[in-house]
Amino acid sequence: MENYKLALIGYPLSHTLSPVLYKAAFEDLGIKGTYEVIQTRSEDLINQIKYLRSNKYYGFNVTIPHKVPVTLFLAQYDEYVNMTGSVNTVKINEDASLYGYNTDVWGFCEPLKNIDLKGKKAAVIGTGGASRAICAGLNILGINRIDVYTRNVINSSQTIQTLRNRFDKVDIKSIQITLMENLDDVDILVNTTPMGMKNFSENNSPVEDRHIESLKDSAIVYDIVYNPLRTALISKAIRYNKKFICGLDMLVYQAQRAVEIWCDKKPDARYMKTRALEEFLIYNY
Repeated sequence: MENYKLALIGYPLSHTLSPVLYKAAFEDLGIKGTYEVIQTRSEDLINQIKYLRSNKYYGFNVTIPHKVPVTLFLAQYDEYVNMTGSVNTVKINEDASLYGYNTDVWGFCEPLKNIDLKGKKAAVIGTGGASRAICAGLNILGINRIDVYTRNVINSSQTIQTLRNRFDKVDIKSIQITLMENLDDVDILVNTTPMGMKNFSENNSPVEDRHIESLKDSAIVYDIVYNPLRTALISKAIRYNKKFICGLDMLVYQAQRAVEIWCDKKPDARYMKTRALEEFLIYNY
């Protein structure tokens, strides 16, 4: 039986659910595999890629701060990498060349697949690497207006222009987050920043209560932060009876897609999510 040798590279890598998700995927598919978490600083990226290529890894996941730099090493890449300019999943071909994918786009879209967002408006908080994937996903889902909220409009101008160039059918506006007002015309609000993450402003939300309260009843609050499960933003959504999607769903679906790319088999996302929730209970209590 084939043994799939996989890894995650990034820095810093604190407690991550990725090994749990991939172990669950291997169990569900009845295949052998290992998944290593490898701390990789920016100055070590080249050597780390050489190591993975020469030691018969099937592929690797990429996280902060390497999602954009890794694109320089790719021989091929999928349409989502082309859309976002960033990669989070790499398959190592038999000739040791690298094929890059962005499964974050897939992971973001999958929980929304039964919701009609065509011709609607989104508010996206943040202009970092994750914001590109989310805007790509919103474009695929048919959103035609996106207000991107940023801490500094001037510093974010290049990112915003890149988004406008890539998604030229979408009306994209850049707004200083301190100027956020009523959100009553927004159909989906997405936080792409680390605000609310465990050990990083954990009890803080990127928006105030009045902003969530102003959302229409049909609006969706989507936080891509998965730890804690109930972020300060999700708690506000619950408080004001708004629909919400937690970051764990995106994490699970992007991992499901990565396994499918590496192993040509699709694991059960529900089983992966159940194992992740069990890990949360063990780790947090």
